[in-house]
Amino acid sequence: MASVNKVILIGNLGKDPEVRHLEGGVAVARFPIATSETFKDKNGERQERTEWHNIVLWRGLAEVAEKYVRKGHSVYIEGKLRTDNYQDKDGVQRYRTEIVADSMTMLTSRTEAQVGGNGNSGGFQGGSSSQSSGQASGQGSAAASGKGNASAFQNDEPDDLPF
Repeated sequence: MASVNKVILIGNLGKDPEVRHLEGGVAVARFPIATSETFKDKNGERQERTEWHNIVLWRGLAEVAEKYVRKGHSVYIEGKLRTDNYQDKDGVQRYRTEIVADSMTMLTSRTEAQVGGNGNSGGFQGGSSSQSSGQASGQGSAAASGKGNASAFQNDEPDDLPF
């Protein structure tokens, strides 16, 4: 029987990515993101619930996160759940659940990031961790965000495609 392990999150970084470089130069980045939902309780009062998710990025995505993503930035993450168990220093069995990201799209625009803003327009697209080049492409996403304004990476050269 087939199974699916797929996670899609949009949230804000709780702290700057921690990046380590393993043997062979392989980069791995870890950071938490927060997702929030609002609802009305039984008394009709508005409540907010925040969940924290531990994100792991490998190779090119980790390098993109190291350069461009900071605490408070908004990101779109696609990946899979992975749970590891370990023993702490007191011998107690512990569990850690992480989202191993296959792709990441930065939703905070470059301008907003420079002034410390937290918007969700414009941005950059990170490639899959399985890309052979190990580098993510930097593409403007003004069209993807549904806004007509120019992105920081928009190309002003005319398109020379025949159609």
